[in-house]
Amino acid sequence: MALVVSQATPPNILYIMSDDHTSQAIGCYGSRLAKLNPTPTLDKLAAEGMRFDRVFCTNSICTPSRATILTGQYSQTNSVTDLNGVLPPERHYLPLEMERAGYLTAMIGKWHLEAEPSSFDYYNVLPGQGKYFDPDFIVRGDQPWPKNVEKHTGYISDVITDIGLDWLEKRDKTKPFFLMLHHKAPHDMFEFAPRYADYLKDTEIPEPDNLYDQPASGFGSVATRGENDSLVRRIGTSVSKRHPVRNYGIDFNITPGLDDREYTHEAYQEYLKRYLRCVKSVDDNLERLFDYLKKNGLFDNTVIIYTSDQGMMLGEHDYIDKRWMYDESMRMPFIVRYPAKVKAGSVNTDLINNTDFAPTILELAGTQAPAQMQGRSFADALEGKPLTNWRTATYYRYWMHLMHHDNPAHFGVRTADYKLILYYGQPENESSLGQLTMPWKKGESYKIEPTPPAWEFYDLRTDPHEMHNEYANPKYADTIRDLKAQLKQQRTDLHETDEARPHIQRVIDSLWNN
Repeated sequence: MALVVSQATPPNILYIMSDDHTSQAIGCYGSRLAKLNPTPTLDKLAAEGMRFDRVFCTNSICTPSRATILTGQYSQTNSVTDLNGVLPPERHYLPLEMERAGYLTAMIGKWHLEAEPSSFDYYNVLPGQGKYFDPDFIVRGDQPWPKNVEKHTGYISDVITDIGLDWLEKRDKTKPFFLMLHHKAPHDMFEFAPRYADYLKDTEIPEPDNLYDQPASGFGSVATRGENDSLVRRIGTSVSKRHPVRNYGIDFNITPGLDDREYTHEAYQEYLKRYLRCVKSVDDNLERLFDYLKKNGLFDNTVIIYTSDQGMMLGEHDYIDKRWMYDESMRMPFIVRYPAKVKAGSVNTDLINNTDFAPTILELAGTQAPAQMQGRSFADALEGKPLTNWRTATYYRYWMHLMHHDNPAHFGVRTADYKLILYYGQPENESSLGQLTMPWKKGESYKIEPTPPAWEFYDLRTDPHEMHNEYANPKYADTIRDLKAQLKQQRTDLHETDEARPHIQRVIDSLWNN
């Protein structure tokens, strides 16, 4: 029988976040990979709590997403728009407010925000991306950040869990705890522990229907394909040979002489097996963590949240990585277990984004979000209550034009039924034009240059995999007009406009009424 916690007793809050763990790779989300049973521990957590089906990030890249979660703010407001963003401790609003509410706070695992996480009572974090094996961690100590380094032996998912368990055991038990436990896995390049080498070894991994063929008259636009498909081999890192120097066949040493389809198949199988082995390490360690909570009487009076910093393209549209506004990239898994409030086996479909995480956690802790947070609490939804005056569209923006994985800059809105994207194809800073992008691991650099601007519109009711851009379809003219109005209003309300970047604003103005 579940423990019923008094409302006067503040719950512990355990926020677990993996890196790039997309909903397609979690069994309870029912994707093509569910039959592989990749996440039995997470599936059980969802069965005992609530699964959220429409949670989205506002900028699908690691550092900005983490900054949004800590601040409750969109990227332009918190000034972390790309991977080089720095979030100073005085703007770590979530842990600062949790401490004011009487919580003991800790940050363990992947941090990726450059500045010291000194807003937490305790931290033990990876430098940058960190290493999969024998990782170093930065801790608070006598030397200035980030010089206090502790070396560990073992595999990263195990080590992060070990550190978390050690902190839970030694913490001040007179206070409720707020622990942010952030896994590195399954971030590329998907280095898995040797014990998983045989996992899925002889299994044929189901492929997405749109891995091989993108209908030229349907998917994408001149922004993502170029005139007469002139940019097909330039835009978006691929699984296949499509991108000549940025594809997973190169990274995984697939025989280059194979025909295109076999090459793609072999690269995809290797990609998914490595990725899912890293996922398996997270899921197994969650079982170990939850066992500790159960044995120590903490499982039922702890709000357990599991999510990822964004989604991930697992070969859909022959894309890898994230950054895109397509659902596989921008959707975040989100699972909550807390038997005092959350009905087991429940599912939520409200439009939620990662600016809402901090306000919700603060309400669960019995306090309010500060005024500078742009997100709103969805704590009522955990009890099955309707959210009043809730958003009908969520805003998204990717800023890092043609960086790392050759994605053009874009923004847009997603509603329950539709998606409207504007690819403006310009870097945030005009001075970046002509510079070289970071070299791919075995390839060459490209110059950052403008790409063709264009609109894309998808009817998610009939086209959930976003295969048919219907922007030019007169049937949707009124819907698109309404979405443009919503997009313009959100950009104003959220301080996401581009008056300070006239090279971008000119493109937007030229395209807005087209």
